[in-house]
Amino acid sequence: MTGERQEREPLENVANGETLARVLLFVTPSFFASNMLIARATAELVPPVALAFGRWALALAILLALLGPSVWRARRAIAGEAAELALLGALGMGVCGAFVYIGADSTTATNIGMIYATSPVMIILLARAFYGERLTPGRWLGVFLALAGMMAIVFRGQVETLLTLDLTRGDLWIMASAFSWALYSILLKHRPTRLEPKVRFAAIMLFGTLVLAPFTLLEALLFEAPEINAVSVGAVVFLALVPALGAYGSYGYVQRHLGASKTGLMLYLSPVYTAVLAYFLLAEALQGYHLLGAALVLPGLWLATRRD
Repeated sequence: MTGERQEREPLENVANGETLARVLLFVTPSFFASNMLIARATAELVPPVALAFGRWALALAILLALLGPSVWRARRAIAGEAAELALLGALGMGVCGAFVYIGADSTTATNIGMIYATSPVMIILLARAFYGERLTPGRWLGVFLALAGMMAIVFRGQVETLLTLDLTRGDLWIMASAFSWALYSILLKHRPTRLEPKVRFAAIMLFGTLVLAPFTLLEALLFEAPEINAVSVGAVVFLALVPALGAYGSYGYVQRHLGASKTGLMLYLSPVYTAVLAYFLLAEALQGYHLLGAALVLPGLWLATRRD
């Protein structure tokens, strides 16, 4: 009986882990969407670079409290990879962090979510350009549809906007941020490292925070200094806990228990969650070009990222 109980308990643990992962599969996209919502909600209340710096500095402090000894033991390996870690930090926490909050001042959370949804397609194109990864005709079609959907959103579905290049400044910031995330992701995957994934992530956050620090000071001196109040503190704490540590942690958990293919469902849910939550929480109206963009982006993502 004891042997049967010991065999049953690991199976029960696996089943419980998969059950939680299936729940998180539908919850985690809301974590990522919350970053877009907070970006838009605080656009006129908290300076964007300071918001990005506060988010990652707090997230780093929490992560170091948990992984401090492991990071310290890997200090020589971190020093040896300092240049690449600094580049990853600048892309993943600097550009991706600050540019979203800068862009949110002049575009909607719905636009942010839809444009950012095309970053996996940019990853595919970069993998093709840098590492020669093969693209089938079906995946090429997916790339074309997704990028066409992004263009429909950026140009607001109007030919006149395309011809006159009368673009929303915020959308350009978000496009730059999405491209930076794609470049960050492709380098993170393909560049060799001696660091464990969690330690590497902590080191990237450290360098990203260091990159953001002087720009935060420059923003305070030349434009606007952050105020320490309930809104700014609350935004920083929420961003550090939910779309930073919470989203990344739960994404990794789902991927470990369900595999990469099922985890990819989050790609399709995140922009939908962003649009729905922005409608109810920020009173953002869905426009016809949003629907057109979604009708192109979501099938395009499916074609571009599906297994052949």
